Amino acid sequence: MNRRSFIMTGAGALAVSGLAPLALGATKSKDAAKAPAAPKAIQRFGDGRDWYFEKRFGMFVHWGLYSIPGWHEQHQWRARVPRAEFVKLAAQWNPALFNPEVWLDLLQAAGMKYICLTTKHHDGFCLWDTKQTRFNTMNTPYGKDIVKQLADACHKRGVPLCLYYSIADWNQPNYPNEGRHHELPPQAGDAPDWNKYLDFLRAQVRELCTNYGEIHGFWWDMNVPKHKDPSINAMIRQLQPKAVINNRGFDEGDFGTPERDYEKDEANGFDRLTEACQSVGVESWGFRRDEDYYTDRHLERSIDRYLARDGNYLLNVGPQPDGVIPEVSAGILRRIGQWYGSVKESLEGVQPASHLTGNRNVMLTRRERTLYVHMNKDMLGDGVKLKPFNVLPKSAVLLNTGKPVDCVVNLTPADHLEQKVYLRLMHLPANEMANTVLVAKLEFDRPLEELARAGTGAEKVSEFQK
Repeated sequence: MNRRSFIMTGAGALAVSGLAPLALGATKSKDAAKAPAAPKAIQRFGDGRDWYFEKRFGMFVHWGLYSIPGWHEQHQWRARVPRAEFVKLAAQWNPALFNPEVWLDLLQAAGMKYICLTTKHHDGFCLWDTKQTRFNTMNTPYGKDIVKQLADACHKRGVPLCLYYSIADWNQPNYPNEGRHHELPPQAGDAPDWNKYLDFLRAQVRELCTNYGEIHGFWWDMNVPKHKDPSINAMIRQLQPKAVINNRGFDEGDFGTPERDYEKDEANGFDRLTEACQSVGVESWGFRRDEDYYTDRHLERSIDRYLARDGNYLLNVGPQPDGVIPEVSAGILRRIGQWYGSVKESLEGVQPASHLTGNRNVMLTRRERTLYVHMNKDMLGDGVKLKPFNVLPKSAVLLNTGKPVDCVVNLTPADHLEQKVYLRLMHLPANEMANTVLVAKLEFDRPLEELARAGTGAEKVSEFQK
């Protein structure tokens, strides 16, 4: 029998019938019993912070005075604006169209489950009624507490609220601005005193953790002096026991924060809780008037790559000075929401499973005997080979469309040296849906570990089948 006959009448015929065996003409090697090693599961906290394991996708919001010039959230530093000039923007702060309900509508349309707001960015302008400085939203034409409005809306809807706080402060005179990265050069009126600044910081953190009801997270940024003081996070935990804390503050916190895909990590999983962050805009996290935007494909790939590995993801938008999220940004989130809604069963309540295949061009997640194939890299063709799987699923569906996926188990020319048959997904809409991430759902009637272990053996095509 020639090879063409084998493909059509051997494994090919079994694929059509749905009865592909575990091995065709198999002989088992001593390695057949070895199962691929799964990534170590990240331990839950065992307390109120465990909400973070259930709500993996969130909205980041960078908003402040920097939205008025509309160039960058670090406008004061990057454009070399003197402090005395930048503070004049407070006289223009009047976001009359700010409506937290509209923000949360968009959050839910995108499939997001929590929100993180920049309460104070590096410029030192505060979006709440702080008693520690007059440089805040209450002393502007707007005169309203932004944090309170958002907190009230979040509590009403049951959306967890996390608060961002910059340690670097370009306005507070006691902060030691020394011209280091993300710092101003010394300014007129400075009175650098790190201990006094920490007293100011603690008082502000206490305000945020006591005046706005239940808070679910605290997101530190820019600890330029690299100061260590676990007592500050301990205070947050005492006041807000459900709050998860990131690793950019005064100790290692609860989770890591890779940013903007700078960390090209190809590992199958993480060794600690991780929340990636990215913005829809290429240049800025705050509102930028002539922004360039990432493609839907880039963002969906990034989101999928982290969620498929049991990580969290914050996707950022920068509202306009009037409080409205730009329509371009909103459109991106809505389109991502359409994609996310179609594939979310492969990202929520699942386990990372990429270790089950040697194909590094895809990622896998699983739920019991269901395997999800995430095609979150450039697809080189319209098929995917899932070594070492050599059994047909009982069903195969493309989650993006709900349509069946063609599957076969057969020998391909590329595997002629091994003479092994493998499961292949065929005729995928790689061209037609090139601007998104395809996810296939495969349901098997045997444990996935058993299938992956069996496929690592020396299952070969017999001489008869050739």
